[in-house]
Amino acid sequence: MPAVTLKNIPRSLHRALKARAEGNRRSLNREILATLESSVTPRIRPVEEWLQEAARFRARLNFTTCEEELNLHKRAGRA
Repeated sequence: MPAVTLKNIPRSLHRALKARAEGNRRSLNREILATLESSVTPRIRPVEEWLQEAARFRARLNFTTCEEELNLHKRAGRA
């Protein structure tokens, strides 16, 4: 397995990583690996989360419409 050596880690970052490792009951090495992995691995979001985000976005638009109006505009765009 490949190995990486980190040099010149700021003390504050080292302390923060150690604290996270202790809080997650991991070794410092395992915590660093978990942190790196989570930062480069795409997060899979449940559909419900996407729908909630879309609903919040639509609410901020302050715009309402109905299905009939949408269909009218669709037909007008096809003419």
